[in-house]
Amino acid sequence: MGVVRKSITFTEPQNAFIKSLIAQGLYTNDSEYIRDLVRRDQANKQQRLALDKALQEGLDSGVSDKSVEDIWKEAESRYHSRNAGI
Repeated sequence: MGVVRKSITFTEPQNAFIKSLIAQGLYTNDSEYIRDLVRRDQANKQQRLALDKALQEGLDSGVSDKSVEDIWKEAESRYHSRNAGI
């Protein structure tokens, strides 16, 4: 994996915050903290895209003619079948 050097600017309070995290032993240096932020942001964006897709699929599927009780029973059945081997 290639490495790209970036130059970024922080305010004094932001820098103090990052340095405090390093002093607490949560990160070894500034770069490690920034990379962690980027990884978390990537994961959050992927989760958001998956949620948006699921919501759109639900909207596109239209209104169900099933009762809430029927939907609940199906959901419980799926849950139990997925967790039967645990």
